[in-house]
Amino acid sequence: MLIMKKRMFIAISCLLLLCSIWPNFVSATKARDRSEILQNIDEYMNRSMEVNQIRAASLSIVKGNEVYYAKGYGTFENGQSVTSDTHFPIASLSKSFTALAVLQLADNGLIDLDAAYNSYFPDNLAQDPRVHNITVRHLLNQTSGLNDQINPDMTRKPQFQTLHEVNRLLTEVQLAHSPGTAYSYHNPNYVLLANLVENVSGERFSDYLNKHIFQPLGMNHTFSVSTTQQFYENVTIPLGHYLSLGRAVGQTEPMWFIEGPAGIVSTAEDMSLWMLAQYHEHLLSPTLMKQYHAAGAIGPYGMGWLADQDESWGRIISHSGIFWTYKSEEKIFLDEQMGIAVMFNSGLNAYVNYSTFIDEIAKIMRGEKHATSFVNGRNMEMIMITLIVATLLWGVYACFRIRRRNQILTIRKMMWITIGRIIPIVILVFLSPLMTFIGGGRVLPWFGIWTTLSTPIIWLVVWSIVNLVHLACYYYVYVQHKKYS
Repeated sequence: MLIMKKRMFIAISCLLLLCSIWPNFVSATKARDRSEILQNIDEYMNRSMEVNQIRAASLSIVKGNEVYYAKGYGTFENGQSVTSDTHFPIASLSKSFTALAVLQLADNGLIDLDAAYNSYFPDNLAQDPRVHNITVRHLLNQTSGLNDQINPDMTRKPQFQTLHEVNRLLTEVQLAHSPGTAYSYHNPNYVLLANLVENVSGERFSDYLNKHIFQPLGMNHTFSVSTTQQFYENVTIPLGHYLSLGRAVGQTEPMWFIEGPAGIVSTAEDMSLWMLAQYHEHLLSPTLMKQYHAAGAIGPYGMGWLADQDESWGRIISHSGIFWTYKSEEKIFLDEQMGIAVMFNSGLNAYVNYSTFIDEIAKIMRGEKHATSFVNGRNMEMIMITLIVATLLWGVYACFRIRRRNQILTIRKMMWITIGRIIPIVILVFLSPLMTFIGGGRVLPWFGIWTTLSTPIIWLVVWSIVNLVHLACYYYVYVQHKKYS
């Protein structure tokens, strides 16, 4: 009996000891797991930035009810380190803020989403009577009938200077299609919405955002600007870049009026608070909150968000932001209660898939395999540089070969040779409409085409010059043959 009591005492003591150390063991395991995840994220970010020649970036991750990770990567031009409080333009991620401002006013009964936009501006006249049928919801859903082809935005000269000027475009424009019948992503839709917020609230748009969205959410380092030129008045924003011949080139943005669709500047810390608010804060009444995160009537674009449903992740809202020297991506997994946002000081590039950053980081968060794609800025730039050098070498060799050829050139052959040699010139001449077609109808300025396709354009120019020299050689040989025949 005494032996049994001793054994029971020892067993109970061991159990109590195990219970006392178990929470610490679990805590250590969680800490180690989190530390490993963050290390994997850092390694992925540093590696991906290096192979894509990205100088500076900022990452926000939220999970559950906490800021899981907020960090800056890289440096400013002067070598200053990027931190989680470094400012980055978020470009079109701004649209979800503008949409929220409109919905807040709708929640307060000051805006009817299905009322005509012009009903809030009774003095507005319009050449196209369909303009009077554009509702606030059409503008939110990007189904107003406006698009870049009938109302060029980035190429507009002069650019708007204030929101009050924007109503002019509705008096002059002929809509591309009737409101509510087709989707066309068009930034001025959200300029008009910003103007509506300013008109209905009686506050400047930037002041409204600060008072009713930024401050309540604790986003104390976030602000809104009217034009891209204001980026360079703030030394806390890293200079933007584009990629050319394998190197990052510092460049300021061209003048563009962006208040409403793309004017917000924020930090990793503040973007974390914004993402948390999408599934924790009561930003709107339940009915409007549901509409805020839902797809539109005729497409995935809803109210400042692209809405999607994934078998693995559940409900997702997302948006990307594009400038020529800055880029941003944001994705919020509503059912998983997780959000990821990444901001870069490099712009739209043909070889860099910025959305991959979020997809791969999401895999790391889930413990899945992740990888850096072979198709990246460094590899593709090296391929293009090799192609440029090869084109030059081929051009020199072909010149000597053409001059030494004995084959008689007929007019028919010369016509075919000429057609073949002007192909790169034709591509260069029609590059702008080609990019508009590829970009879903968005009219791009030549500055934007250059920053997006700098090295391919250099190759096309080199190829064109080589071909023109070849043509000159062919015509010289043709004339010589005609002369002595």
